[in-house]
Amino acid sequence: MKKNAAPEQLDEKGLIAKLIDGDAAAFEFVVSQYHSTMLSVARAIIGEAFADEVVQEAWISAIKALPRFEGRASLKTWLLQITSNGAKTRLRRESRQFSLDDGWQAEPDSKFDQRGHRIDDVLPWNIDTPEALLENEQLRAVIETTYQKLPPHQRAVLTMYDMEGMEMTEICNILELSASNARVLLHRARTALHHSIEKYQEN
Repeated sequence: MKKNAAPEQLDEKGLIAKLIDGDAAAFEFVVSQYHSTMLSVARAIIGEAFADEVVQEAWISAIKALPRFEGRASLKTWLLQITSNGAKTRLRRESRQFSLDDGWQAEPDSKFDQRGHRIDDVLPWNIDTPEALLENEQLRAVIETTYQKLPPHQRAVLTMYDMEGMEMTEICNILELSASNARVLLHRARTALHHSIEKYQEN
């Protein structure tokens, strides 16, 4: 690959080399690719108030650590791990009453199908599509309130899997969870949202 190739034309090794060299275009490209996902993960763990600060600190940490990056994970996963760890550290500092271990108890694999869904999962929505649910402003507020009240790791797994479309393996690596625990957290988050929607529909 030519040395003057644009960042989007480089493979990951070449892109990292440019980042280590302090190439501004490479840094701008990486920020454009990953900043929004990093922010989404930070918000899911720590909340809106500190998410921007956590992500800024994650970028600084990543830049300092780049020369030691071994490539055992993708650049994206590595950046999200830094973001996740920073958010969890900040959460411990800001809110001692939260336990990051809440809801981490593993459940037997026999309770999940091959796609990681609970066999005894909650009933389907009364409205046909998610879009139909979100058309209702009051219901959107109910969903947002429930989402914000989820324990940090439930919110993080739900955000990364259902909203960001990440693979479960990647989520487990980023959040340092077993596959079984990640599935439990996802199930509990979805169930909480489902129950809040059911309650709204009943009223």
